[in-house]
Amino acid sequence: MGRMFGTDGVRGIANTELTAEKAYALGKAGAYVLTNNAHKPKIVVGMDTRISKDMLESALVAGICSAGAEAVCVGVVPTPAVAYLTRHYKADAGVVISASHNPVEYNGIKFFNEKGYKLPDEVEDKIEEIVKNNCDKVPSPTGGDLGRKTVVDSAGRDYIDFLKSIFNTNLSGLKIAVDCAQGASYAIAPKLFTELGAEVLAIYNDPDGKNINKECGSTHPMHLKQFVVENGCDIGLAFDGDADRLIAIDEKGNIVNGDFTIAICASFMKEKGMLKDDTVVVTIMSNLGLDIAFKENNIKTVKTKVGDRYVLEEMLNSGYSIGGEQSGHIIFLDYNTTGDGLISALALLSIMKEKGKSLSSLASIMTELPQVLYNAKVVNGKQNAYLKDKEIMDEIKRIEEKLDGNGRVLIRPSGTEPLVRVMLEGEDKEELDVMARNLAKLIEKKCS
Repeated sequence: MGRMFGTDGVRGIANTELTAEKAYALGKAGAYVLTNNAHKPKIVVGMDTRISKDMLESALVAGICSAGAEAVCVGVVPTPAVAYLTRHYKADAGVVISASHNPVEYNGIKFFNEKGYKLPDEVEDKIEEIVKNNCDKVPSPTGGDLGRKTVVDSAGRDYIDFLKSIFNTNLSGLKIAVDCAQGASYAIAPKLFTELGAEVLAIYNDPDGKNINKECGSTHPMHLKQFVVENGCDIGLAFDGDADRLIAIDEKGNIVNGDFTIAICASFMKEKGMLKDDTVVVTIMSNLGLDIAFKENNIKTVKTKVGDRYVLEEMLNSGYSIGGEQSGHIIFLDYNTTGDGLISALALLSIMKEKGKSLSSLASIMTELPQVLYNAKVVNGKQNAYLKDKEIMDEIKRIEEKLDGNGRVLIRPSGTEPLVRVMLEGEDKEELDVMARNLAKLIEKKCS
């Protein structure tokens, strides 16, 4: 049996891989490990909009209460809202029921500690060990020592007030298109930007439990691109299902991904003396164009493995201010303890207002090198099998020799899905596309 926790909590297809029984056990084990035996500990529980949320919340809360902890249910809110609310409500831990950008059939459970940080591997391992041992070490209180569930109706309002306290920028004069991915930001995002004075046109903000991330949001921004141009918007903001990511669209319909947003925000922070050690933390997936832009602006980078947890770890180790990923998962550590799409959006909007520049003008700080990404579907558990396959490794070597130092090959097994991501970067996009597609097909063939 492989490790239960992936790069972003426990994730799988709801009701088969992530069952109510597993959610109950995770709630019970998580309450035991994370609450330090506090008297009547509190755990904040939030979720996104997918249909399996009700089943999993009921089971998770039952597990929490069975361990003698109080479940503070905040309903449908973004993942970063749970990180903030855990601190704001002085809770002992937080839990989010979400599979982020994944399709509706998936769901996940991820924990935050009392400070709003995702858990290190060793803490996840403790929870996992208890779950695998059927929670036999967890006490089962009775009578008045059992936990209870409380519901907080003001959680969304509390989170909006927090965001406004950070960026109380007057957005009047800006016309903003917001794609809520039929997810956790569907009510909060339009309200936030409207209260700050913007004209807001919201799309994909009518979740029915089944349509989360369906051809919308940060992983499918094509409709938003067209919408921004057709409606004369100054900017488009595409969040994912749990709103910890942001992909922006400029007024011309161009995608402004996480690399561009990091470049814009880090350069602005350097101007203001807010960029710790003039250094930004990015991952190995960041575009080579970002390296060039930072070099021209005397900004240093530290690179980590792919995954926001590794970015955060490096930021915490050295106290860096900003870090993130091309996917739009960006951490502003001065403001929140995890990636927050709404904070990223407010940062971009406040820079646009202060400088009086369009998003396309700000994004010209960086020129993106062609980058091609294909997903190879493999058997679950065989994401790393390509490393031992001679034919695959020989093909990777052949591609690297052909790129001859003017590009790179990056193979990355997914930590949350049965996929191997094949990324090629270089100067000729058509050539890259053929090579990446063929390599992905080869990996599928040999690892399925």
